[in-house]
Amino acid sequence: MKGDTLRQHARNRVWELPGATLEHPFGPDWDVFKVREKVFMLMTEITGEPIVILKADPEDARALREQYADITPGYHMNKQHWITLHPDGTLEKDLVDDLVTESYRLVIGNLPHAQRPVDPRTFGQREL
Repeated sequence: MKGDTLRQHARNRVWELPGATLEHPFGPDWDVFKVREKVFMLMTEITGEPIVILKADPEDARALREQYADITPGYHMNKQHWITLHPDGTLEKDLVDDLVTESYRLVIGNLPHAQRPVDPRTFGQREL
């Protein structure tokens, strides 16, 4: 998926997630997406290309980085728990959807039960 397409697709997926909000705490160059005040996705072009930064399980993040050249450690984030999606065109829409959803699920899974907008164990799981 190319640059703006990648970012727009990720943004479109975010708006399907219950309780998701957009803020700009780091200035207008950073789109910061949160659920219940916890960050689950960031977007910026400060690196010279439009990137998407997502939370990921450390083992999944390692496997994704090995499998996809367009996925690298999280830019300016904990390199074990965050990944960066680059717009070089090889990431499929379904994969981007799944990565955005998983980032969201990881964050809500750490919220107190009363604050969770959905059940992180079942939300976004595709039927086989």
